[in-house]
Amino acid sequence: MIVHRHLFGPGPTNAYPEATEALARPLLGHLDPVFLEIMDETCARLRETWGTAANRTLPLSATGSAGMEAAFVNAVHPGDVVVVAVNGLFGQRMCEVASRCGAEVVPVEHEWGTPVDPERVVAAHPSPAIVAAVHAETSTGVRSDIAALGRAVHEAGDALLLVDAVTSIGGIELRADDWGIDIGYAGTQKCLGVAPGLAPYTIDERAFARRVERPRSWYLDLGLLGGYVGDTRGHNPARTYHHTAPVAMVVSLHAALGRILEEGLENAWARHEAAGQALQDGLETMGLELFARAGSRLPELTTVRVPDGVDSAAVRRTLLERYDIEIGAGVGEYASSVWRIGLMGPNASPDAVRLLLGALGDVLGR
Repeated sequence: MIVHRHLFGPGPTNAYPEATEALARPLLGHLDPVFLEIMDETCARLRETWGTAANRTLPLSATGSAGMEAAFVNAVHPGDVVVVAVNGLFGQRMCEVASRCGAEVVPVEHEWGTPVDPERVVAAHPSPAIVAAVHAETSTGVRSDIAALGRAVHEAGDALLLVDAVTSIGGIELRADDWGIDIGYAGTQKCLGVAPGLAPYTIDERAFARRVERPRSWYLDLGLLGGYVGDTRGHNPARTYHHTAPVAMVVSLHAALGRILEEGLENAWARHEAAGQALQDGLETMGLELFARAGSRLPELTTVRVPDGVDSAAVRRTLLERYDIEIGAGVGEYASSVWRIGLMGPNASPDAVRLLLGALGDVLGR
């Protein structure tokens, strides 16, 4: 059965046509010279998208959650103090992953729906090894000021700044080098407009020099991965075999990144901003209340409070059955009181806004 859905939830989003077309190309071997050239170009395009010159910028062969695992398992030495800014589900998850790597975790709790406070985070511990935060918190629709956090962290000491950019990369401004991001991970299924399956990842020289030499994960060992991807700049042309890369997914990401960079990163950010603002304006015109704090709302992922007396699950079910539209529920204590609506990748468009507002208005009216 082939079903076409409008994926307007928190992810995955509908893929860019270029990314979908690339999946249908004939397969190449993972050590084929043509594929290795595509891999090198993909890494170069990821550097541009991340806003970094970091040599080790690559697509990990796993989803964004494995990107989180890779970030911590390669950076956390047993007993390291890791300060985590927690303003939603994925900050909580960072705490869990860091603790499993043997860290002494210092969570800095924030009210859900609010951005990270850099001053509070830096004041949480005098000498952490790592400070971690989520740029675009998928559970709440909030953007945090990573540039300000990066300045505060690096002025306070020599801690590494580790950032989750799963929902931000390709959709809002992201400048890893300018903001002092030492380690970053993301996913393909949000604003990059690619199917789930890869984790765009970057680590700078400072963080790589301080890495765990033999991390607990063999599969996510960046020292070993560098031998396969050639440290992502074509070095080590012999390419030591590590694992069979998901070649079709890398080719798909390569195509999507080409489409985004042809549009221009700043143009893509502006398109997401315009679509998100139009959606949020439309929702408020309908009398709905937005959840995330004004001034820190993500354009690519809008959180809206479910009106009193409305069955959240019934509305989502009706949108899916009648209009083939998927929107997401909230998480945690907000599971039935918040909707999460994403306009990411190709869905960041005026047509998507009109379709969504019309369908939601119809369902609520009924």
